[in-house]
Amino acid sequence: MEAVMKRNSGIALVGDIPWGSHFCQFYKTKKDLLDILIPYFRAGLENRELCVLVTSDFFGTEETLAALKKGVPGFSEYQAKKQFEIFPYTDWYLKGGKFDLRRTLDMWMEKHDEALARGFDGMRVSGNSHWIGHRKDWDDFACYEAEINDVICGTKLLVLCTYSLKKCGVVEIMDVIKNHEFALAMNQGVWQVVRMPANCHHNLD
Repeated sequence: MEAVMKRNSGIALVGDIPWGSHFCQFYKTKKDLLDILIPYFRAGLENRELCVLVTSDFFGTEETLAALKKGVPGFSEYQAKKQFEIFPYTDWYLKGGKFDLRRTLDMWMEKHDEALARGFDGMRVSGNSHWIGHRKDWDDFACYEAEINDVICGTKLLVLCTYSLKKCGVVEIMDVIKNHEFALAMNQGVWQVVRMPANCHHNLD
């Protein structure tokens, strides 16, 4: 039986994770967001992965790039050789003016195939959901999150989705945890891993 190839997540609490991992982070502040995003992308860049980030109005493109330049050694060089790509949510999730599940999944897979064709080991991505404003958008996005688990199986993809606790009620939080292998959440100043038993098919060791 072939051994599962694992990648350095960059996140000390998480450790190494296999290709095809799909997990999430709940955050309250920009600092919370950067606590996870910076080491996550730093590890990807250092390990020959194409890194793609979709931003939101909460933490826009320019502000994010400034934080990454400060937190990731040699970031400008990675950016110059197009190993790091950044898109506002309007050019990704809402491309064409509205959210379309199939189109968004196809865009991720096209980018994944492009990464492999360019010689990268794989691709790690993160998308911010702060743009979701209506119940229908939330329901559609929850369906998209569930679909990701099937689509990325067997790929060389790592997916980190980030959610603002200020925009999630109890129902939304349960939806998110259900659709991800595990979640990262702050508890009294300490990051913790939260998971549902049914989602434990990837071990963290």
